Amino acid sequence: MTGFPFSALRPAEHAGDLPDRADVVVIGGGIAGVNAAWHLAAQGQRVVLCEKGRIGAEQSGRNWGWIRVQGRDLAEIPLVLEARRHWQDWSDRLGAGLGYAVRGVTYMARDASAGAGFEAWLRSARDFGLDSRMLTQAQIDALFPGAEPGTWKAALHTASDARAEPFVAVPMMARAAVAEAGVTIREGCAVRALDIAGGRVRGVVTEAGRIACEAVVLTGGAWSSLFLRRHGVTIPQLAVLSSVMATAPIASVFEGAAADDDLALRRRADGGYTLAGGGTQIMHLGPDAFRHLRPFVPTLRQSWREIRLRPAAPRGFPDAWTTPRRWSEDARSPFEAMRILDPAPDVRTQERVLRAFARAFPRIGRPPIAARWAGMIDTMPDVVPVLDHVPALPGLVLGTGLSGHGFGIGPAVGRVLADLVTGRPVGHDLTRFRLGRFTDGSTLRPGPAL
Repeated sequence: MTGFPFSALRPAEHAGDLPDRADVVVIGGGIAGVNAAWHLAAQGQRVVLCEKGRIGAEQSGRNWGWIRVQGRDLAEIPLVLEARRHWQDWSDRLGAGLGYAVRGVTYMARDASAGAGFEAWLRSARDFGLDSRMLTQAQIDALFPGAEPGTWKAALHTASDARAEPFVAVPMMARAAVAEAGVTIREGCAVRALDIAGGRVRGVVTEAGRIACEAVVLTGGAWSSLFLRRHGVTIPQLAVLSSVMATAPIASVFEGAAADDDLALRRRADGGYTLAGGGTQIMHLGPDAFRHLRPFVPTLRQSWREIRLRPAAPRGFPDAWTTPRRWSEDARSPFEAMRILDPAPDVRTQERVLRAFARAFPRIGRPPIAARWAGMIDTMPDVVPVLDHVPALPGLVLGTGLSGHGFGIGPAVGRVLADLVTGRPVGHDLTRFRLGRFTDGSTLRPGPAL
């Protein structure tokens, strides 16, 4: 049983004719791309968004549904604070169906000494005026009344963090971008290549024809590196697999989102829970994994307990050994060969998660599972995104490597990308997110392992 609602067989919702010309073309219909299109249109730009598969069908619809400032890299915190305002605006505009609710995020530890990491992050973030706080044992037990008292010895809690429903939120935003902002969206339309003339981007070549434009925004998620490589630009981006489940409706154990080393959970609008491993991820060893091993070494050292390696990605995946790295504009591209990146979930990890849930909440025990799925998280060596112009390809703005944080910060990332295109002040220090950090000799500093 997978139960995930997106597949390439699902009829395209956005299938209109493409214009010959636009001001900006956005490549990729995840949460960052849809929000970039929304904000560009709000600035008076004629925007076309091309999605090779379906809107929100890859990681933007497959994630845990957390919207958190807690545990973030310090450079990301201003983006998250902005994103929470955008989420509230989207909720006010689109209604309860978005699933947006401020219910808090909590990190727990079964060993009191493990709480030292929580306290260290709390100290580092004190200048942002957050409501994050350490909980007492009595407060932990009161927050999780369905658990055995004393199950967790330390906890970090941020009451103002929120949740939403991933595979409904992004399509809802896309519909609003079309109906209210005039964005043209085309699903099932891969962009094969950039059209470059006179040393800069002049358009895109899609499988349905050419679109002339003055700027392109690439928000391709796990596919971004492959697209850039075709144009001679290399970025150290890899993808890791994260497996997720949805339970049937069950009694409440916590109304927000929470995680320890073994279990991550988030209350769903349908009365069930989204469950995943607290930090377990799988990395496939393809050509890019070997090519970019050196910059990823610090992250692997920090998170080696949570990452499991597999010898090869399935056929058609971005870093599979047989996936072409070069193709003609006139030929079928890898993006058409795999419309939706739909990995099989790791059942072994999911069974461990179910056992952890049953141990933590013995009055419920093993919950009934309604759906299982997995997604590929695009990640960078320092676990923070790239939000920048691409100097080698003038006219191209890049937003990628959101490293599992994209759903929460996506609305702010979209706004930043839009302002990078139009030259408006972005309002944030993007130094940590610059593309040049991988080539200018900078020391890569992995973000918090929280």
